[in-house]
Amino acid sequence: MKLENILYEVKDRVATITINRPEVLNALNSKTMDELETVIEEIEKNAEIRAVIVTGAGEKAFVA
Repeated sequence: MKLENILYEVKDRVATITINRPEVLNALNSKTMDELETVIEEIEKNAEIRAVIVTGAGEKAFVA
């Protein structure tokens, strides 16, 4: 899975999704939304994941 605007990792049964567009305050454009949908579909398929954290890169904004 190739992602450009989102970072995704699973560790200790916790999935972390990071919107990684800090230069535009992590604004949700159509590409980012498509990637987010792809990641959520992957999470739904993985019965080992027990929690999901959604965060934004940078220090100014979670998501704009």
